[in-house]
Amino acid sequence: MDSPLLTPQELNIMNILWSLDKGFVNDILDRWTAEPKPAYNTVSTIVRILETKGFVSHEAFGRSHRYFPVVTKRQYQFRALRNMVDQVFGGSSPVMVARLLEDETLSENEMSELKKLLNNHEEP
Repeated sequence: MDSPLLTPQELNIMNILWSLDKGFVNDILDRWTAEPKPAYNTVSTIVRILETKGFVSHEAFGRSHRYFPVVTKRQYQFRALRNMVDQVFGGSSPVMVARLLEDETLSENEMSELKKLLNNHEEP
């Protein structure tokens, strides 16, 4: 997937489509939680942009289109994370993890979970 990272509005729409699996523009608008809610034409335009970028496709029902993701949430998470590691942490995953572990807002439980994940991760 060589498509760029998503804008905040595109990511909001993708999160809705990932939760719906398939949906019409009105279905996306029904699930939209941020205010102000965008206009129908705005969402329709963004979904078509997502289709051009290769994130979604559609099924035609007459003049209506039902959209569905062709990139999974997990695939996008990996791409976004890799981009962050490369752009923010100089390509170093250990530096990113070290900064995360230094985060004073992490609860003891979250810190324990992270350490457990790191300790239990098996080498390929």
